[in-house]
Amino acid sequence: MGPHDRWTALLDILGRDGRLDVGEAAGELNVSAATIRRDLDHLAGQQLLTRTRGGAAQASVAYDLPLRYKSGRNIEQKARIGAATVALIRPGSVVAINGGTTTSEVARALVTVPATPSMDAGGQVFTVVTNALNIANDLAVRRTIKLVVTGGVARPSSYELIGPLAEPGLSKLHLDYTVLGVDGFDLTVGATAHHEGEAAVNAMMVAQASSVIVVADATKLGERSFAVICAASEVTTLVTDDAADPKIVDAFREAGVEVILA
Repeated sequence: MGPHDRWTALLDILGRDGRLDVGEAAGELNVSAATIRRDLDHLAGQQLLTRTRGGAAQASVAYDLPLRYKSGRNIEQKARIGAATVALIRPGSVVAINGGTTTSEVARALVTVPATPSMDAGGQVFTVVTNALNIANDLAVRRTIKLVVTGGVARPSSYELIGPLAEPGLSKLHLDYTVLGVDGFDLTVGATAHHEGEAAVNAMMVAQASSVIVVADATKLGERSFAVICAASEVTTLVTDDAADPKIVDAFREAGVEVILA
């Protein structure tokens, strides 16, 4: 296994487990501990992880791992969040969805809602507006979904379209719901993202929506990232998992945010 393959494998382990132990990684990749240590030092230099005693952890700075390295985290919780979110959305609605692993689960759950005789002639259950290329790719062939994709420049680490080309189209739309994946959701700071370009497009989605649903597993609650998307007061509903800190959940509820534990 060459160095690039090892680096990718190590980031996959970190995305899967949330932490990395030198000895365990050496055994899994069948290389020496010294090789793993050198690899971790290299990845830390690229700000893709934080070195710890005996291993590594997710980067402590506001740095966004590429989406593929985050897809293995908390899979079951995110699938439950996706299903619980779709249960809140009325068929026939216009739904904006930004990029992220949890919002991808929402998109997957949307396509399971069947068309009924009262739907339009095309049998479309939802109109989905998204700036996420991976979500658009999944939904493009779904007959029950009318798909609208924003313009913009693709950001490789998240597959999201961002920049000034994305915002004018959104400004002309009315959205019944915006389903918002976040990097942090804090009662004081609000919903945040690592990247300011993503935050700007997400903020436009929030501004155009009648209802804003933040979807975030428990690890995102109480966390703050670099760029603010919206204040907590602009969020209608938070859908999270049952591992959420009860004190944080109660604080959101007291502030007027509906909280659903999936």
